[in-house]
Amino acid sequence: MLTLIFLIAFIGSCSGFYLPGVAPYDFKRGETVDLKVNKLSSVHTLLPYDYYSLKFCKPKGGVKPYSENLGEFLRGDRIENSAYEINMLEEEYCKVLCQVDLKTKDVTDFKTAIQRQYRHNWIIDNLPAASILDTDQYVSTQYVGYPVGYVESPQAYILYNHVNIIIEYHEVGEDAQRIVGFYVEPLSIKHTYSGDWDGKGAAPALTSCSNKKHLQYDDSKNTHQKVATGKLVFTYGVEWRKSEVHWASRWDIYLSMNGAVPDKVHWFSIVNSILIVLFLAFMVAMILIRALNMDISKYNRLPTDEEKAEEREESGWKLVHADVFRPPSEWPMLFCVLVGTGMQMVVCTFLLILFASIGFLSPANRGSIIIAMLLLFVLMGAFAGFTSARLYKTFKGKQWQRCTLLTALLYPGIVFGTFFLLDIIVWSYGSTGAVPFLSMLGVLALWFCISVPLVFLGAYFGYKKDPLEFPVVTSNIPRQIPEQPWYLNPVVTCLLGGILPFGACFVEMFFIMSSVWMDQYYYVFGFLLLVFVILAVTCAEITIVLCYFQLCAEDYHWWWRSFMTSGSTALYVFLYSIVYFSRLESNMFVTYLLYFGYMAVISLGVFLVTGTVGFFSCLYFNYQIYASIKVD
Repeated sequence: MLTLIFLIAFIGSCSGFYLPGVAPYDFKRGETVDLKVNKLSSVHTLLPYDYYSLKFCKPKGGVKPYSENLGEFLRGDRIENSAYEINMLEEEYCKVLCQVDLKTKDVTDFKTAIQRQYRHNWIIDNLPAASILDTDQYVSTQYVGYPVGYVESPQAYILYNHVNIIIEYHEVGEDAQRIVGFYVEPLSIKHTYSGDWDGKGAAPALTSCSNKKHLQYDDSKNTHQKVATGKLVFTYGVEWRKSEVHWASRWDIYLSMNGAVPDKVHWFSIVNSILIVLFLAFMVAMILIRALNMDISKYNRLPTDEEKAEEREESGWKLVHADVFRPPSEWPMLFCVLVGTGMQMVVCTFLLILFASIGFLSPANRGSIIIAMLLLFVLMGAFAGFTSARLYKTFKGKQWQRCTLLTALLYPGIVFGTFFLLDIIVWSYGSTGAVPFLSMLGVLALWFCISVPLVFLGAYFGYKKDPLEFPVVTSNIPRQIPEQPWYLNPVVTCLLGGILPFGACFVEMFFIMSSVWMDQYYYVFGFLLLVFVILAVTCAEITIVLCYFQLCAEDYHWWWRSFMTSGSTALYVFLYSIVYFSRLESNMFVTYLLYFGYMAVISLGVFLVTGTVGFFSCLYFNYQIYASIKVD
């Protein structure tokens, strides 16, 4: 509980810290401000596309991609330059960007994108564009891009062909401004102009909007631009607004969605989780400690003459002392592989959340979390090799090469195989979500050139260590296990064992799922670190309770049971993902494949993490109780 109190106190310091090396840039009046365009994305399809896959205005010098890191490629980001010309503190009013001629295919592409609710993702000075959407009833602000258009009726698809680009700045000195806000107000207007224009050369004066004031919703609500073949004019305006927000706080409104999710929701999650932990701790204290003290005192005291005459028959967990540390008879090598990989995942996950909570993995640095996750996983390979090797040596296994090889290849192979198959499917749709070949080679290089050697290095030191020593001697002949009551059936205990750990983290899991699948920002990593610790404690407590009941019933097959009991949390995570899928409102088969394919991989990772925590908790518990009794 002291750890929980420390983490609660630590949360307040985990909100405004930025990645070292990200420095503000001071703009001078009239200096060019680059507007970059990123992928077109939709939460309903999970298939991002290149921005210029639709017939938008292209820059005069041609489309040029910006350099991206591996994490951005894995996210499907494709950042490119744009045709928008913006200068610091210089206003623009209904400026013509370009004119395009839509063909039948272009119209079909635009209608498909609008129907599937694709969104623009623009960037200025590393700030993503938020959108201000005007309707007759209300004005709403969204903090993840702005839509391509909307469906007015089955026959009328409305395209946003004008944008008011609103940029907020903060003055830091004489002729030195920093950009602290970026909004886009999309509007649809059917532009008209005098004379003929083929889209080349200087643009004529527009008669549909003024070049002396910004276009407003009321100016265009009766003349919307429908998606149809023919000429289409794109325009934009630029508005500068002075702001008192400092550069270090400019991401706050994006991360909090302007207070859309108050902190008290996360605190409710924490309180809910702590109550579950306290409930289980109370069970451990009242049932286990009290019962164990009675059992240990009874087992250790010398029998009286009357008890000797009656030949007192012992019962309970002491009777299986000669079998409790017997290696599992079924798949001992696979068990060692899963525990080793689980240890790798536990250390990787803890360090990832810890670094993010400190501020080294800010959402302001796109792709940093994915890169950190990959690097931490491959670097923690030594933990996997050491754990599986020493456990396998304890089981007196002989095929140590195969055990080590499986530890290095089994789980990463499943993840990479699933990722590769899904990547081929995404590539067949022409999506930018398909990882480029060179990036795929980079992932393979991390796996085979770093992770695999580290697993073998850890295994070398694991086999050099002595096997685990247990406080009791294992007999040569296994003891017969009596018939077990129905409530100690492995299926029942596993299903029960996963409910409380899932209940301890399901509220926070909603926000994580929204970040992964709904393009929302997740930033409360201090809360997440606390939830992760609570999840680990809950897994340990519930597994110890059920393991004690199992041993009292004289069933010593606890190795696999302890791993599966807490590991069943992953089952509830996957079932929850089925419920959550309805929020995507998708009817495309490829979306089903992508969503449930990746959620299956994520659930497998949760299974390894929670199962490993449960196993080591039971191992420690069993070691302590059997070391405290006297055995003839």
